[in-house]
Amino acid sequence: MTTVARPEKVDVFGVGLSVTDYADATERIVAAGKAHESFGMSALATHGLMEAVHDESFMEVVNGLDMVTCDGQPVRWAMNILHKTGLTDRVYGPDLTWKVCGAAADAGVGLYLFGSTPETCDAFVAAIKKEWPHAIISDVQPDRFRDATPEEDAADVERMNASGAGVVLVGRGCPRQERWVGAHQGRVNAAMMAVGAAFDYHAGQLRKPPALMQKYGFEWLWRLGLEPKRLFKRYAVTNSQYVLELGKAVIAQRRSS
Repeated sequence: MTTVARPEKVDVFGVGLSVTDYADATERIVAAGKAHESFGMSALATHGLMEAVHDESFMEVVNGLDMVTCDGQPVRWAMNILHKTGLTDRVYGPDLTWKVCGAAADAGVGLYLFGSTPETCDAFVAAIKKEWPHAIISDVQPDRFRDATPEEDAADVERMNASGAGVVLVGRGCPRQERWVGAHQGRVNAAMMAVGAAFDYHAGQLRKPPALMQKYGFEWLWRLGLEPKRLFKRYAVTNSQYVLELGKAVIAQRRSS
């Protein structure tokens, strides 16, 4: 039986988003890790939110997670506009990951890195150990960049549980990482965090945007400048869809009130 309570969720376009902040989210994740409770979370940005809106199976996965934080400012804005949640900041995956790494180190909770490349994982571990020499790295398992066979998946679960890790950082990209976390709730005895880009940021392979761009929701523009070919279509389509969905939700809410 789970003793770590889920935070309250509100409905944004059919997706349940958690009303939480960095301190609360960190506390819940580390508490689950310390107790070795299976706990699934994702930091969902606009792209992930719209993926769920247009993919019923993915929405079901996301809505089954214990905690889904508003990774992007536009997601936070939607929560505040539609539900008056009063959130003053987003809960950004890379920043939450870093806070959890520090809190886990102080609590003696082991970390398990699952995903990305060997080089990125090595750099991420080095960054963690530099900041917190007492941090426990229970194991590191780079991505296969393909679906695991049933036998491999069973071995992965056994390896994670045997490692003694309390927090599994999952860096496999959205929506693949959320699907993995959702499929392993109740199987992996740890808090599983679908945090994607956190691996690259903390490994020093992606530069963070200026604070003002983050505050006012223009991080997508920064990312687009770094990877224009890969991200142009995503942002051009996703951002437009988000604005339309928010407009529809606001109109529907006003009509029903």
